Amino acid sequence: MARSQSKLQVELKQTKPFASPVEEAIVAVIKTADLLVRLLDRKLIGLGLSHQQYNVLRIVRGSGAAGIPTLAIGERLIECAPGMTRLLDRLEEKEMVRRERCKHDRRQVLCYITGKGERLLEEIQPLIDGLAERALEQIPPAELEAFIETLEHIREHVEQI
Repeated sequence: MARSQSKLQVELKQTKPFASPVEEAIVAVIKTADLLVRLLDRKLIGLGLSHQQYNVLRIVRGSGAAGIPTLAIGERLIECAPGMTRLLDRLEEKEMVRRERCKHDRRQVLCYITGKGERLLEEIQPLIDGLAERALEQIPPAELEAFIETLEHIREHVEQI
């Protein structure tokens, strides 16, 4: 007896079955991540930010008064963004970050959050917290912990491939 279509197949309007459960799981993770990113972008766009810019602002704020080298920001991003200079240019144009050449190593550029950037992050935080809670509210805490561990195992394994 043929297996009925999965919910993901229906969502994707896919008539052929997935080649394997592994393929379906990978497509499901990518589709879910895309939905969450688009939800975040819809909320941030009204504030003049993309999710990448929001992530950069959080990283720069976390560096404190010492600032953070541009290359170190790239290493801490949630998702790789090839246009780090453009991201920082846009945030600098909005007066949310400032960049300075390092006094000890002129090849290095340090990034600092501005007061305007700090205030925007403080304003955004309740929105982000509420969005995250609503997006995952249907998952019981124990299942959420197991889900997080599963995703950690996947990332650890993929980094070794």
